[in-house]
Amino acid sequence: MSVQVLPATGRWDDFATFMVPRKPGAGGCVCMSYRDARLATPERIDHMRAECATKPGPGVLVYVDDQIAGWCSVAPKSTYRRLMNSRTIPHLDEDRDPWSIVCFVVRAGFRKRGLMHDLLDGAVDHARSGGATIVEGYPVDIDGRVDLISGYVGTVRLFEAHGFVRVQATDAHSGGAERWLMRREL
Repeated sequence: MSVQVLPATGRWDDFATFMVPRKPGAGGCVCMSYRDARLATPERIDHMRAECATKPGPGVLVYVDDQIAGWCSVAPKSTYRRLMNSRTIPHLDEDRDPWSIVCFVVRAGFRKRGLMHDLLDGAVDHARSGGATIVEGYPVDIDGRVDLISGYVGTVRLFEAHGFVRVQATDAHSGGAERWLMRREL
């Protein structure tokens, strides 16, 4: 199995294959929930198309044997409106402009292959190449199996396995479980 993680910049078509609703008129996140949830789906699509056309781009894509298999949203925290206005996610060292990892998506048929590990490594590399000195995530602290709804933010175990440390418990929850602010210095 060949795995490659690449920036989403210049790869709109690959991003859109599974992140944009197929049914005309259907709604969907289009990975805009943290960026600007006020936008309607057509505007979300336009926004993400523009993000994929410029650097640093909105995140990274993972490919398995040259097939698009997943996505991780990683960008400067200042580009995520919802995070900047959050009352549940702590704001620490904002003068350092940390990069934030807010979402993982692994397509059906590619799950249970450890691709979130590849995505997290790729997200960190992408942040580093974009000039980040610190990257943070807000994963769920859960024992055992995590459901798809709660798991989109990653797990504390996943982040710890990749050198992130717990900084502070947040007031945010996912699937009823506590989320942590975790960081990794680059």
